[in-house]
Amino acid sequence: QVQVVESGGGLVQPGGSLKLSCVASGTFFMVHAMGWYRQAPGKEREWVAGGTSSGTSSVADSVKDRFTISRDNGKNTIWLQMNNLKPEDTAVYYCKAGVRVRLQENTRDFWGQGTQVTVSS
Repeated sequence: QVQVVESGGGLVQPGGSLKLSCVASGTFFMVHAMGWYRQAPGKEREWVAGGTSSGTSSVADSVKDRFTISRDNGKNTIWLQMNNLKPEDTAVYYCKAGVRVRLQENTRDFWGQGTQVTVSS
């Protein structure tokens, strides 16, 4: 069983900061790529940032001057530091983990339940 749990969302004023955390836990062989997605009301889910187990990472162009991704492979944890938040960043932020449950199996994607980020004065 694999669990992916996000935390750190909340209400913040424009210009403020939040740091989201995501942990993959359970019984599995290895976590490969982990990433952040967001979905605003009435919009499709979009990719925000991601990091691989080999250390590479990337952030969407739309937020790369404000968001930073980091990862601790040993803890199967990924963080999203969000600075200078804007009302348009309001969304539910989801974490996705690519997990190889058993060595002989293919990697599968597991999603968290999401954490709400609201940017409003």
